[in-house]
Amino acid sequence: MHEAPPTPSPTSPAAPAEPLSHGLKQRHLTMLGLGGVIGAGLFVGSGAGIAVAGPAIVVSYLIAGALAMLVMRMLGEMSAAMPASGSFSVHAERALGRWAGFSVGWLYWFLLVVVLAVEATAAAQIAHGWVPGVEPWAWVLLFMVVFTVANLTAVKNFGEFEFWFASLKVGAIVVFLVLGGLAVFGLLPDTDPVGMTNLTGRGGFLPNGWSGVVSGVLTVVFAFGGLEVVTIAAAETDDPARAVGRAVRSAVVRILFFYVGSMLVIVTVLPWTAQQAGLSPYVKVLDAIGVPSAGQIMNIVVFVALLSALNANLYGSSRMIFSLAERGEAPRGLLKVSGGTEGSSGQPGGVPRRAVLASVAFGFVSVLLNLLWPDTVFLYMLNSVGAVLLFVWALIAASQLRLRARLEQEAPDALALRMWWFPYLTWVTLAGLLGVLLLMLTDDAARPQVLWSAGATALVLLVAVGREWRERRARRDPSALTDR
Repeated sequence: MHEAPPTPSPTSPAAPAEPLSHGLKQRHLTMLGLGGVIGAGLFVGSGAGIAVAGPAIVVSYLIAGALAMLVMRMLGEMSAAMPASGSFSVHAERALGRWAGFSVGWLYWFLLVVVLAVEATAAAQIAHGWVPGVEPWAWVLLFMVVFTVANLTAVKNFGEFEFWFASLKVGAIVVFLVLGGLAVFGLLPDTDPVGMTNLTGRGGFLPNGWSGVVSGVLTVVFAFGGLEVVTIAAAETDDPARAVGRAVRSAVVRILFFYVGSMLVIVTVLPWTAQQAGLSPYVKVLDAIGVPSAGQIMNIVVFVALLSALNANLYGSSRMIFSLAERGEAPRGLLKVSGGTEGSSGQPGGVPRRAVLASVAFGFVSVLLNLLWPDTVFLYMLNSVGAVLLFVWALIAASQLRLRARLEQEAPDALALRMWWFPYLTWVTLAGLLGVLLLMLTDDAARPQVLWSAGATALVLLVAVGREWRERRARRDPSALTDR
């Protein structure tokens, strides 16, 4: 078993070596960055955003995408200077204290293993539609077993799965953008130029005013969650600082292009009133321009997107809890990794198998709760992580404010990737995140998520503060408390 390394200096650009493998390649990380957030939230969930914002959903995606891009730039700066498998949890600990690293790490882990259940169940429903003879629970079991095995054997297996999943998703969006662009200009058979009719008609570009744009932001901002896994995965590459810098630079702008470009095509080709929440706007556009079997094609793409997210969440949750164990914030038994050398003829090494199994175990619990009590117990769990992503992003911004100032003084050479217009854009990002949270409180549908998530966050913070108090007391009077 590997012992947890000592906590590095907050400004140390080189963290102690971690016992994880370096099986991920640059191509894995690049495609993870590109495809990590292209999921069901875009292919299906965007219909709800269009329904409330109209053509101005393009502006909603620009705002939400810019917010995500700024957070990723900050996270990329810290991860390039101080790569670690715990990523922003490690950064928060170095910048703000152990309470922050403990809180953000456990909250993010809980978020991933709960959302994992949603993805597994949704993918199972699609597969059940194709093969009705196999019950959804059997599909869930199959998916969980397959991806558990993949994550237990070698990190390169995770990388390969994500590479090809992301390639399919990116390829699907590129084809959609090309076909949609041709349809806009009337270059496809049996199509006429669309012009600006659908952008300016039916209430204009802002049919529901700026309040519609704001509602659109609340609907789509969580679709950008998942980018954080790139910086977690960077620690398992041969050159983490260089890999994360390249991945962040290439991913944020292209993802913004894919999201905003897709929305622009959708609201230009079809009237915004044709969209409905819960139905894929991509299917409607492909049907409208005469692509045969558009519904089944998008079902396949959404299915792959869900499996991709499941795989990424399992990976991210296992590395996060492993990092927590390294720092003494989780059971030390989770530090056990597989032996051998990855890529050799023997067992692949450097895989935190106990951390993978711990995450899978809780993932199975979440799946069972989702299958048995989707409208009660699991709904409360889902609400309790509904706004956690915004809390995580806020702590990333707060950590970057502290660490950037220290790095500039003590290790400026470590800043290979810099946040733009520091510290002004960092403060703008924090204000934007606070604004989104406040707006969610005024929204009847979103308010339960904020309140339940705030309760879960407060509980974790209470545990973190209690642990620190206990440790301080033990240091003052070693005989008062037993060692951990």
